[in-house]
Amino acid sequence: MADRYTPVDDTLIPTGEIASVRGTVMDFSRATAIGARIKDVPGPAPGGYDHNYVLSHGGGVVAMSASVRDPKSGRVMDVLTSEPGVQLYTGNFLDGTITGKSGVAYQQHAGLCLETQHFPDSINHPNFPPVVLQPGRTFRSATVYRFSAR
Repeated sequence: MADRYTPVDDTLIPTGEIASVRGTVMDFSRATAIGARIKDVPGPAPGGYDHNYVLSHGGGVVAMSASVRDPKSGRVMDVLTSEPGVQLYTGNFLDGTITGKSGVAYQQHAGLCLETQHFPDSINHPNFPPVVLQPGRTFRSATVYRFSAR
């Protein structure tokens, strides 16, 4: 549910630009396997996605923001949030040293995270949504992770 993202520099800090995903490896506007273009994601080693997507709804109201489906099992995770962004992270630093259920070693890109948020480094980019909470003000945010099978 994002047609833009915040490009990062070689240290994975946003450059301040807000760029279109259209026609890039960042474009998930149509159902696409996360790993289909993962080796083409620009940036420093070890590679993979670690990028903030600018949500079309702009934040402030809980709205559909992302959906991930496992075609083999039919499991679906929908993410709804009032935040203006969602970070897609694809386990880039997993190296097999961490094990999970039944002793399975987690290899690079063996999982993903969808982290709802304001944009990273917002404080240094006036064109990003503000993150300063003034005295006496209240911050509220809501995120719903909804699971189903289709």
